[in-house]
Amino acid sequence: MTAETYTNPVLDADWSDPDVVRVGDDFYLTASSFGRAPGLPLLHSRDLVNWTLVGHALERLEPAGEFTGPRHDCGVWAPSLRHHDDRFWIFWGDPDQGIFQVNAPEIRGPWTRPHLVKAGKGLIDPCPLWDDDTGEAYLVHAWAKSRSGVKNRLTGHRMHPDGTELLDDGKVIVDGDRIPGWFTLEGPKLYRHDGWFWILAPAGGVETGWQGAFRSRGFFGPYEERTVLEQKDTDVNGPHQGGWVRTPSGEDWFLHFQQRGAYGRVVHLQPMCWGTDGWPVLGADGAPVAVHRRPGLPPQPPAAPATDDDFPGGRFGRQWSWTANPHAGWATQHSGDGLKLACVRSAEAHDLRRISSVLTQRLPGTPSAVEVELRLDSREPGARAGLTVLGDAFGWIGLQRGTDGAAHVVHRFAEAVAERERDAGHATFAPEGRVRLRIEIGAGARCRFLYDVGDGPRASGPVFAATPWRWVGALLGLFALAPAGQGHAGAATFTQFRISAL
Repeated sequence: MTAETYTNPVLDADWSDPDVVRVGDDFYLTASSFGRAPGLPLLHSRDLVNWTLVGHALERLEPAGEFTGPRHDCGVWAPSLRHHDDRFWIFWGDPDQGIFQVNAPEIRGPWTRPHLVKAGKGLIDPCPLWDDDTGEAYLVHAWAKSRSGVKNRLTGHRMHPDGTELLDDGKVIVDGDRIPGWFTLEGPKLYRHDGWFWILAPAGGVETGWQGAFRSRGFFGPYEERTVLEQKDTDVNGPHQGGWVRTPSGEDWFLHFQQRGAYGRVVHLQPMCWGTDGWPVLGADGAPVAVHRRPGLPPQPPAAPATDDDFPGGRFGRQWSWTANPHAGWATQHSGDGLKLACVRSAEAHDLRRISSVLTQRLPGTPSAVEVELRLDSREPGARAGLTVLGDAFGWIGLQRGTDGAAHVVHRFAEAVAERERDAGHATFAPEGRVRLRIEIGAGARCRFLYDVGDGPRASGPVFAATPWRWVGALLGLFALAPAGQGHAGAATFTQFRISAL
């Protein structure tokens, strides 16, 4: 890579199902957040290569009663981000509830509470379009077969211009079953260009599929189709859904994701142009690029979404989300630095996959070392706190208070099929209840756990292979727990969270 080029992926972590919009000289991106809160991350860029995380559009998932506990693969699926009538709009599908919408005058808010545009099972991947030519508003969405029994088709609706409701029962406007070789058509993004209605939508599944384009003179069809991006002889499997954006000077670009196992869905930037036959051409003649000339935009300093955190005043940064809607008191603000987490009492403390009070961020997509200092303040026997790699299988290392009052370093893990964790290493005494924890994440998301109680780092247990959930990449997490019971169980304090390259 040189100053004139960029290297994919431009977002090397699980920014799943990205969509992008330009407002003036600024580009904004959102992504799926599934069952985590806050959700709907909001990223900003001035050059489409360097991105920073500036906030979230969704503080809590609704209906709240559905997200009191972790639902890792549910919640916010495949949002669409648009700017219309001087407001930002995000539509998304909850596969169990229906199509929701929030909007705001500025990207940093304040965002409205979620509004249910259409209730129903299996309604996913919605995308609105306000047609400036006619004043009409439309919405297209896909289907989740797991909830509806239907997939591989796109349904179109007329929508009220204020975005609050759909005005008809909908019509199938693209039926993937009628296109030879196409299956699992989903993730539509709807546009108007050159007198056509355009739908950019992937098919073929997240790991092995391709990107399609559809066009019609009328919103309700008929549409003709073409494959515009596929793996060919590259190492970019998928390549899957994303969004088209045009720069102020008229350059066209396409951001999409690639499924990378435990790392989740990383984001690539593809050049885009319009062929002489009027169809879009993505990447290098339809194949993903690895290195390419940068967009013709003013140079920007290198930037990436934040990962490190000193937790000033006990507050955590935007990069963190809980695994369910949070409760008051899980994290305590105070005058110094450090994250003070209450040891939440739970009968499920033996299985972090079932715990709502795990504070998480995305697993880095390149070999990295994750470190944090931990002090276990709780004197409760059985109280524990630590650093975890959390997925369908999980491993963690941290401290646990023994019945003798001493704090011990413990390292535990659970396979995907296991119902509870088990020891991965021998317990070690931790003087003063302090330890520095480290996880080294190598190629293939293979994780090596280490600890330092003051006499240098020591490895613990076997190498652990991180695993994703079905749709979500593995997560890094901090937690503090205590056995089920009554009363306050104390707290644990985390300081100097760092992620560095290996």
